[in-house]
Parts: sequence; C-alpha cells; structure tokens
Amino acid sequence: MTTLDGRVGAFDDGPEASPPPTGAIAASARGLRKVYGRTVAVEHVDLDIPEGAVLGMLGPNGSGKTTTIRMLLGLSRPTEGIATVLGHAVPEHAGKALPDVGALVEGPGFHSFLSGRDNLLRLAAAEPRLARQDIPRAVETALERVGLSGAAGRRYRGYSLGMKQRLGLAGALLAPRKLVVLDEPTNGLDPAGTRDVRALIAELHAAGVTVLVSSHLLAEVEATCTHVAVLNHGTVVAQGELAELLDSGTPAVIVSTPDSEKALKALRQARIVARPAPGGVRVDVTTTTPPEVVATLVRADVAVYEVHKDRTGLEDLFARLTQGADPEERP
Repeated sequence: MTTLDGRVGAFDDGPEASPPPTGAIAASARGLRKVYGRTVAVEHVDLDIPEGAVLGMLGPNGSGKTTTIRMLLGLSRPTEGIATVLGHAVPEHAGKALPDVGALVEGPGFHSFLSGRDNLLRLAAAEPRLARQDIPRAVETALERVGLSGAAGRRYRGYSLGMKQRLGLAGALLAPRKLVVLDEPTNGLDPAGTRDVRALIAELHAAGVTVLVSSHLLAEVEATCTHVAVLNHGTVVAQGELAELLDSGTPAVIVSTPDSEKALKALRQARIVARPAPGGVRVDVTTTTPPEVVATLVRADVAVYEVHKDRTGLEDLFARLTQGADPEERP
C-alpha cells in the first residue's frame, strides 16, 4: 500500500499559481505521458474525475491504469502533461492535496510482526488530518468499517490475502477524505468481502466523497460506479457517465411477445430491422420509433406484453472499446 500524508510536502517547490477554474472536477489529467526507457506506458491521457462521482477505471492488463493513478497521486512524475488533484498541481504541490486523499495502490503493505491495530496506529500517527487524541477512535472506527475488529489483535503475517486487503482499505479511510483512490480493492476478497466493499463505496458516495476505482470486475463497476473511463494502449478511449456510455450503442428496443416469428415477419415486411431475442424480438429503432414498432405489431395482430429500451452491457461496451488490445503488457 502506498501511504499518502503531509510528508509528501517535500515535493513543494515554491508558491503555487492559482489553478484555472475547473468547475466541479475533483481530479484531472491533461496530456499525461509516461515513458520508461523505450516503453511508452501512458500516451497523452486526458481524464476528468467529477466531484462526488464514483469513477471506474477500466482497461486490459497493461493498459496504463496503475501508472495513470500513480501520476495522479504524485507517486510517479509524468514525462509530459499536467495532473491536478483537488485544485493543486501534482506532483509539484502534492503536499497540499494529498492530506485529503485516501489511497490503496498496488496492494497493501504493512509490518508483518505488528498486529493489524498496531499497524494502523503507526499509520494514523502520520495523518495530518488526525489530532493525537483522536487516533485510537479513528483506528477502531476504520477497523469496524472494514470488518476487522475481531482480528485487529492478530499479527499481520497471519492475515489472509482478503484480510490484508481489508486492512489496506482501513488505512485509506483513517481520516475524512475528499477523494478516495482504490486500485483493485476487491483483490483477494470472497463474495461477502466484495459486497462489503460495494457497500463501503456506496457509503462514501452518499457522503459526497469522490471515488476512483480501478477494477477488472465489470459487474462490480456497473453496480457501483456513476462514471467510467476506459483505457487501451495507454490512452483513454472512452469516458463519461456510465448510463450515457451504455446507451451509446445502436438504439434498439426489446419487445416481449409470445409470437416472435409472427412479429419478425410483420416487422420485416414493414422494412424494420429486427432479430430474435430471449422472450421476444430486438428491434433496431435507428430509422423508426418505438410507437411505430408497437403500431406495426398491433396491426399484424401480434400480442405485445412489454417494450423496453435495449441497453448495452458494460461487458459488451468494454469488449467493443478494447478489442484487438496489444498483448504486450504496459507497466
């Protein structure tokens, strides 16, 4: 786990220019590029994380997700481009932004010989947003939030992978945050732990906290995120509100009917594109309208039980945006 606290103020190198008006943007990247030797890990990433959003960062292995996150957090200096977090340029003024940021990046890392509680106590002692007298209560609250109160006295080396991940989450939530960054937060968790993380993200969102989540679990992203950004070959290929992106495919409706064959015949005679679908037919409404589809079927004496918009699933959207991805992994 990468610990972020006021000590990163060593990055500060003088007075900071006033940031340009950004609207309700918690973090952003403009033209971010990262090169390791001859390997281009990230290629001119432009990204906006709206304030109060839960943004899911998706991409194949090696697409540059973790590298982008590290640059946003000031943990890696970009070769080119500008990163801004909570109104401050990063890494130049990371010390002004990061006290309000909680992060779990590239897995948790604690002292193996200390208990979970003692590890958090050491971490909390470096938190600029925690007064000394508030540390014990903050640690116990964080342990309770991630379901580790009963195992808080056990040594870290005796923790399972899922318990270590939970402790990393607790570390990211020791103090009140404006932005929480979670890189593969459900790694190693069982289904119950995954549900707990989903509930925790929902809790943060309800409190107005901005959350950036990098994950391979598309179903979890679809269930928890309000926005998504998809990376491929080190660049952002799509970003925006999740609902809008899922609606961005070919407009279509699903008609529930017991007379699928009769419905297909009637629609095709009306030169309306349609194909079979579970429980009915899927109708392309690019050149027509749902009311016209229903009217056509009713005139043909086809029973219509229900009509609803066909929505692209996140898995289909992800496959469409990343198909043909380079198998060579990026850092």
